[in-house]
Parts: sequence; C-alpha cells; structure tokens
Amino acid sequence: MINIDTFKDLQVLVIGDLMLDEYLWGRVDRISPEAPVPVVAVERESHTLGGAGNVINNLSAMGAKVFAMGTVGRGPAGRNVLKKLEALNVDVTGVISEPDRPTTRKTRIIAASQQMLRIDREVRHRITPHTLDALTRIIAGCIDKMDLVIISDYDKGLVTCEIVARIVELAKKSGVITLADPKSMDFSKYMGVTVLTPNKKEAAIAAGMQIQTSEEMEKAAAKIMALAGLEKLLITCGKAGMALYETGKPAVAIASKARQVFDVSGAGDTVISLLGLGLASGATFEAAAGLANLAAGIVVAKVGTATASIDELKQCIMKNI
Repeated sequence: MINIDTFKDLQVLVIGDLMLDEYLWGRVDRISPEAPVPVVAVERESHTLGGAGNVINNLSAMGAKVFAMGTVGRGPAGRNVLKKLEALNVDVTGVISEPDRPTTRKTRIIAASQQMLRIDREVRHRITPHTLDALTRIIAGCIDKMDLVIISDYDKGLVTCEIVARIVELAKKSGVITLADPKSMDFSKYMGVTVLTPNKKEAAIAAGMQIQTSEEMEKAAAKIMALAGLEKLLITCGKAGMALYETGKPAVAIASKARQVFDVSGAGDTVISLLGLGLASGATFEAAAGLANLAAGIVVAKVGTATASIDELKQCIMKNI
C-alpha cells in the first residue's frame, strides 16, 4: 500500500501552460427571445487554477512542495494566477511574464450543475527564444533538487520539442522521473520521458488508427511507445478506467472508480499528479496508477475543476482495500 503521508516530503517541478479557469454560476428560468438559447442569470463567479495550474493544485492538495514553471500575461488574469500559486506556497520564480502572451482564460457558464457554454481566450504561438533560454537555465539550476518533473502540455506554445529534450536530458542525469500529459498529436515530441499519459482519443490520433477493442489499444500503445522511446504508457479511457503498458510486461486494465460523473474537467491533471507522486515515492507503476484512478474517481464526482483531499483519498483507499 502507498503511504500518501510521505508525499509531503516530495519536491515536484511542474512546467506547462498555466491558465485561469473562470466559472459563472447561475440559474436558467427562460429561453432568450432573441435566439433559441437559455438565458443564464449569473448569481456568482469563482476562479481556479487551470491547465498546469490544476496539476499544481492537485499536488499541493497532497502536501507536495511544488516549483512552478511557465508563462503568464501582465494583466489581471496573470496576477490572479500568481496570487493563487503563492497562496499554495508554490515557488513561482520559474514563472515568466511575456508582454505579448496573455494568460489563457477559460470561462465556463454553469447552471443547475450543468456546463452550458465555455469561452476560451488564448494565444497559441510558441514562446520566444529568450523565454526558452530563460526556462532552460532555470531547469538546469533546480533539477537536482527535484524528485519528479511533470510536463503539463495544453498545446499553447510553451512545451516545445527543444524544452522537452532538455528536460529529459537533465532529468536522466539527475535520476529524476519525468511524466508528460500530451496535447500535441506528434508524440515524438515527448521522446524519452518516463511515462506518457494520453487519453484514448489522443492515443488513437497519435497512433493513426481507431481504437475500439483491447487488441487495437495494445497495437496503438506499441506504436506510441516505439515512437516516443517509452518504457511506460498510461492511456486514460474515461468511464472505462485506464490501461497500463510497460516494456516486457503484459498490459494491465484498471476499472474506473467513479461513483457518479458530474464534471470530467481536469481529471487528467489528477491522474498525472497522483501517478507521479506514487512513482516518486517508490510505488510500482500499477500501484501508482491504481491510486491515481481512485483520486480521479473522487474528482469527477465534483462540479468544476477540483482536487481530491488527503482525507478523501484515505477514505477511498480504505473502502477499496
């Protein structure tokens, strides 16, 4: 059994696309006379960390010490992200501000526990060479203090082939585990990471084939592992749970532990966070994935981008022993 109380002793570097998730909560009691759409009367609003920020939120909820790397804009959204990271006692010295790169903001409109609409405000161009050089120097200066590196790629231009290659090179020299959650459809971009965690749709696109059976899943996994030089691959399958592939070992299927699904927002962030913490604490791939699966089951039963608490996870572990 994994002792999750040891997670507080782990140092984790998270590099990826930092975002602000904005929620407008309201009620619907009529249809607009202008178009056949519901009118949402907004009653309150809230903001949470999104993207790589949600990975950080999940890690912090488990007590891990996090070093954040990424970019934010210079407007209110960027200041809000930094404020929320600092409130979690996250080290933000690796967060760089680019004047022409505003903070990605996703606005979700929710009524009666249902998401009605999402509005994205973002840019997706690559980071500047200056920012790439600065991030590379920061990684080189801190990697040997880390137990784990998580690359949270939302395909907004921060996670490039060059920066992944540098992270993998430095991490291997320091004996540090690297995990990546991919959004780029060219998985060769993640060459050499310890574990890749795509969902089923992403895996199918990357492998260039349909995945409808476990045999097709296994063939797709083999293609992806060869393409990205992987020893471990975890494919999340929504309500069907997840599938684990490891060089020289048979595939392992883990059934979903979700009780009732309200919102899948950020479930992948929970999976990679708990998987990484489990592996960094010395657990086997299967045991760490099982823990991540339990945590994801807790999270999808909540509305909005959420995390599992240590107490919730402990209770869930006891129920599943």
